[in-house]
Amino acid sequence: MRIFADKLADNLSRHSFPVYLLMGNEPLLLQESKDMLYQQAKKQGFLDKQRFTLDKQVDWNDIFDCCQALSLFSNQQIIELEIPEAGVSAAAGKELVNLSTMLNPDILLVVIGNKLTRAQESTKWFKALHQNGLLVSCNSPELRQLPQFVQQRCKKLKLTPDAEAVQMLAQWHEGNLLALAQSLEKLALLYPDGKLTMPRVEAALSRHNHFTPFQWTDALLAGQAKRAQRILRQLQAEGQEAVILLRTLQKELIILIEMRMAFEQGQALGKIFDQHRIWQNKRPLYSAALQRLTLSQIKRQVHSLCALELSVKTTFDQDPWPKISQLSIELCLPNVRLPLSAPL
Repeated sequence: MRIFADKLADNLSRHSFPVYLLMGNEPLLLQESKDMLYQQAKKQGFLDKQRFTLDKQVDWNDIFDCCQALSLFSNQQIIELEIPEAGVSAAAGKELVNLSTMLNPDILLVVIGNKLTRAQESTKWFKALHQNGLLVSCNSPELRQLPQFVQQRCKKLKLTPDAEAVQMLAQWHEGNLLALAQSLEKLALLYPDGKLTMPRVEAALSRHNHFTPFQWTDALLAGQAKRAQRILRQLQAEGQEAVILLRTLQKELIILIEMRMAFEQGQALGKIFDQHRIWQNKRPLYSAALQRLTLSQIKRQVHSLCALELSVKTTFDQDPWPKISQLSIELCLPNVRLPLSAPL
């Protein structure tokens, strides 16, 4: 079974599982889900907690020993396993499968990790734990979902924002939900009546948005020129290295070239996406770029990127950001619409 993080509270009031998988890329949702889960577990008698990180130094015998303790002599306990950034190794995967067979009613297993990939969901260790557990998705909401997320958080704090305030809060805190939570708590203290307007929000808060190079390339694929420029300015202000942006964009453009060539050879667009392992939520972005850009345009941009990267690495007194901005504008120009009849 799987749910989103905002449904966990309701689920905990009705069900309990021996295994919880808290997986996602949003620190705020991971932390809140963990706190909520442990508060409920404490009410059920799980008073002890053992925490392990599944790196090369972990001693699996220590983990297995936790499963041998009986509640007659000790408290029911939580075993928390943190998956490192590198993921679960093949050896650790085998041990997790073994662990799934050792669980008993005195053990609550909580696995915490980053956003799941398709490959991870197909592994034996994940299937072994998920078949009797609950997967809680703790991923950052997409841009189009962010206003609704803001409204939900406001409702919990008895805040009533107008439409302009919601949009401002979403834009100012994109990519930094922890700052959003803190800002809303501050607004609740400043305005006891709970009414949030754009002037009130603007007067009380400063911008806390945070972007990654991947959000910039997503905006470029979608042809969102203004958003791409806003993200680019923020990345520059945060000291992001220009080379990282160039490399990230270059990778996306090379994928687009391969896709465009395959499509022109008669392959179905859906099959092309499958071959490149493009997630469903990313397919509209690539489709928009393929409809907007010709093969020669994409190749020309790749050559421009290579020249700019060489310049950045050899001419240290040259500012690369104006040229990166110009590349962004050119990639978003809606001057070409090519028919893509295949379904996404």
